[in-house]
Amino acid sequence: MAEAQDKRNLENTVNVGVVGCGYWGPNLIRNFFENDRVELKAICDRIPERMEKLGKRYPTVQKTTDYDKLLSAYDIDAVVIATPVHTHHTLARQALLAGKHVLVEKPMCMTEAECLDLIALAEERHLTLMVDHTFVYHGAVRKVKEMVTSGQLGEILYFDSVRVNLGLFQTDINVVWDLAPHDLSIMDYILQKTPRTIHASGACHAGNGLEDVAYITVNFDDNIIAHFHVSWLSPVKIRQMLIGGTRQMVVYDDLEPMEKIKIYDKGIEVQSPESEEVRYQQLVKYRIGDMLSPVLDLTEALKLEVDHFVDCVLTGTPPITDGQAGLRVVQILEAANRSLKTGELQVLDAVSVG
Repeated sequence: MAEAQDKRNLENTVNVGVVGCGYWGPNLIRNFFENDRVELKAICDRIPERMEKLGKRYPTVQKTTDYDKLLSAYDIDAVVIATPVHTHHTLARQALLAGKHVLVEKPMCMTEAECLDLIALAEERHLTLMVDHTFVYHGAVRKVKEMVTSGQLGEILYFDSVRVNLGLFQTDINVVWDLAPHDLSIMDYILQKTPRTIHASGACHAGNGLEDVAYITVNFDDNIIAHFHVSWLSPVKIRQMLIGGTRQMVVYDDLEPMEKIKIYDKGIEVQSPESEEVRYQQLVKYRIGDMLSPVLDLTEALKLEVDHFVDCVLTGTPPITDGQAGLRVVQILEAANRSLKTGELQVLDAVSVG
């Protein structure tokens, strides 16, 4: 009986290694360590001092500066990658070739080709490949998704997002690659539509060639438009999103401590007059109704994401934020970057949302 119990425990446990102990890595380490179905075997970083700080909190977890050792020496089933984006493809590819499931921080890779390579490799080896689009697992975002899917908002008209603050300046990527993946992944998850064109404009004020303020416009079929404002040069921190529908409109403010979502029963009704004399005139009527702030699931988004990753590894279920979702975000980022450099509208040959 004891042997059978041990076997069940083993089958429902995932041995994990985390590479990258900088800005976001400690949050991932904490959530994997606290998950009942995870055995956090090892952490890896090229800077030993980062691991030493974490070692005091997690004394049973092995530490190494050698990524090859992490892949081979600690009986690891899955690798979590929280390193600079230019390293994602190489590290994830090594892990997949070593037979490990992979959770990689956003954005998935630097290019569409790199994303496609990882997707093909994971499929070929029947391994889970998941992207750390954390906000997709946020209670507020999941609530908005529910409203859009149910038709509560009506037909979607626009998606507007502002993510600005003062710093943190990056040295290897511009503000688009740093901040926009959050909101692009939310848009991809909520709208489930394929973008058609991308236009971006921005400016660099730090002299390093990396844009620190940018505006991205994404156009879809059915006259839907999305707009993103990202900046490292704002005197205030803003994390706000507006989604307009024909029935209702939603404001999502991630910095609001209590009422993160506000649903407005507001909108317009456009009617053409019957008179032939003014047949080209249109009458706009405003609809003003109540505001509602729904109760949300307050579970930490990263906790839900980690648990979902474990489920996918154990059951083989495709992740919500799988490699295809990561690819779609990178495609928009690449197109936005081309538009920043050329000033030209980019036609996106995007992967269909499915």
